[in-house]
Amino acid sequence: MIEWGGAVVKIGIIGSGRVGGTVGKRWAAMGHEVVFGSRDPGAAKVKELAGATGGKAKADTIAKAAASAEVVVLATPWAGTKEALAAAGDLAGKIVIDCTNPLKPDLSGLAVGPETSAGEQVASWAKGARVVKGLSTTGSGNMENPKYGGQSAAMFICGEDAGAKKTAGKLMEELGFEVVDCGPLAAARQLEHLALLWVCLAYKLGNGADIAFRLLRR
Repeated sequence: MIEWGGAVVKIGIIGSGRVGGTVGKRWAAMGHEVVFGSRDPGAAKVKELAGATGGKAKADTIAKAAASAEVVVLATPWAGTKEALAAAGDLAGKIVIDCTNPLKPDLSGLAVGPETSAGEQVASWAKGARVVKGLSTTGSGNMENPKYGGQSAAMFICGEDAGAKKTAGKLMEELGFEVVDCGPLAAARQLEHLALLWVCLAYKLGNGADIAFRLLRR
């Protein structure tokens, strides 16, 4: 169990795309131990990503990145998620932040649901893992900089394990987000639709990626 107190967290990033690359580089710069897990850790793209951290992160196989991690960040395309989790091996007891979104290619809806979600599917594939849905409702540009003037974009999370949500939430707060706990993992069904809304607003309706959601309170 991770006891949060500004501690260094061992983080394995599965997926070397924009989301995994962005949060991995930022956490490495903050002093966390980051390993990018890839099917081919020697690939130029993966080596370039690790090199962009100035030696503060490294690349390895998916299995080794997951084995050394306390927190595993799942930032894969949905189609490759089950295979990536199989490659990760035993994740029992580890915190898994599920960033995936099962978007249909034409953005007309989700490929999973309505009576389940990608987050719940991940939990069923990663037996015993402490799954937190998060880093999934906005784009990578907001993960690089979630500030809009004097306000922070919201990051909505959900999961069954309170301790896992606390640790995942603290990591997201370090990125600059205001974290909003949306309850149990079944809430991923709503969060994945929120992600679809963000994508549609940004790309289908021409608003661009510099938009974000925030929960306002009176």
